[in-house]
Amino acid sequence: MKLQKAVALRMTNLLRKNNMSQYALSMSSGLSKQAIANIVNEKYESIKFDTVIKIADGFNMTLKEFIDDKLFDRENLDID
Repeated sequence: MKLQKAVALRMTNLLRKNNMSQYALSMSSGLSKQAIANIVNEKYESIKFDTVIKIADGFNMTLKEFIDDKLFDRENLDID
């Protein structure tokens, strides 16, 4: 799977787990509500590293905690 899909799935899982809305994540991450929706709905062709850091911050996690998921295992990602 593409990295942006892995990020979208991880965000969706964390939103559910934390009973958190996309709006709440936008407020805590500093990203716009539209940006959060676009990421979750996989509207972007790519995702910036600093955006992933902001998302992790929004969940009050370190980047390492955010990517510590099987979604981000090398064998699960399509990387050229």
